[in-house]
Amino acid sequence: MARWEERHFHDPTHKGYFERNGVMLGTAFVVLVVFWTLFLVTLPYLYMVVESFHPQLPVLQRGGPKDFLTVAQYKSFIIDPTSDEVNWPHINAFWISILISALVTFINLVICYPLAFYMAQTGGAQKVRLLMMALIVPYWVNEILRAFAVRVILAAKGPLNLALMGSGLTSEPIDFLGNNTGLYVGLSYAYLLVMIFPLYNAIESLDKNQIEAARDLGAPFWKIHRDVVIPYAKPGIASGCTMVFMLAAGSLAAPLFLGGPRTQWFTLKVYDFFFQTFNWPRGSAYAFILLAACITLVMIMLRLFKVKLGEAIR
Repeated sequence: MARWEERHFHDPTHKGYFERNGVMLGTAFVVLVVFWTLFLVTLPYLYMVVESFHPQLPVLQRGGPKDFLTVAQYKSFIIDPTSDEVNWPHINAFWISILISALVTFINLVICYPLAFYMAQTGGAQKVRLLMMALIVPYWVNEILRAFAVRVILAAKGPLNLALMGSGLTSEPIDFLGNNTGLYVGLSYAYLLVMIFPLYNAIESLDKNQIEAARDLGAPFWKIHRDVVIPYAKPGIASGCTMVFMLAAGSLAAPLFLGGPRTQWFTLKVYDFFFQTFNWPRGSAYAFILLAACITLVMIMLRLFKVKLGEAIR
């Protein structure tokens, strides 16, 4: 492989892939990437797409005369097949999930940007290490346990409500879980690191002299960020926002454990189709609708902010 690479892509100034990694290690990397891409990404999604175009049938009738390609599962998202009316509950759940995911993404950006700037540009090495440790250690705990911990804190008899009533700020417990505050807090907390590390990496590579030069020229603090830091960190911002939005829209643990009884969340509908009613074709169609909508929205946002996809995933 190394000789073939040298013969076809020989560049005396740069070593080829197999020259850098060796034939054994380079081949192992290629096999692992192909395995990951094919068996853990492409085939499951392909199966989901194919399944979404089939009717719900017992196993023994799969492949028989009643098994034909149909768009009925996608149509059921708009028109409820049981009542033949507009399926507002599922449509509302879809848009609420998208809007709240966008809101959570914005909240995470507002929280993480100043933190990432401090860690990357102004904080001392010791303080940055301690801050990094404080951010990472909570994520050693499983996501479900963290969701339960948030639920305990926000419960009617939880420490937050006891503190509010004890201080006289409220006379009775606030239903944080019923009004979906717990859901918003849980989603923001769950994906905090996913936002902060791309921001930190982008801002950390910015030359401090550019900030000093802008400061010496009399630029105020907000203008330095508007004209120097944010344009430079735009790929990191796009990367963090993309990942937080996609993960929040597709999350299940936080809506399941922190949502109230009236919480409308689209992935809960998908979960019910797969594991409660065992209607896999309809669940696949709903999952594909969510995936397609999220990818479309992300691509539109990248285009609006003039960030290339390669920059966002770098």
